[in-house]
Amino acid sequence: MLRIYVTSLNLKKAAIDAARRFRGDRSGVTAIEYGLIAGAIAVAIIATVIALGGDIKNLFASTGSALSSAGSSGTL
Repeated sequence: MLRIYVTSLNLKKAAIDAARRFRGDRSGVTAIEYGLIAGAIAVAIIATVIALGGDIKNLFASTGSALSSAGSSGTL
């Protein structure tokens, strides 16, 4: 009976020690925070591209047509 009691105390101590080690380990939390930050940056970039996509397309189209007309007139 005493042997079972001592064994259960050892298991309890081992479980408490393992829980303390896991509680003190913060590296997973930092990785999650970096992942959330990267996700927020990606969402901001996507929203900006969607909002400004038409304006940027028009800017490149007008620049391209200006360059092709300048190239065809021989002023380059």
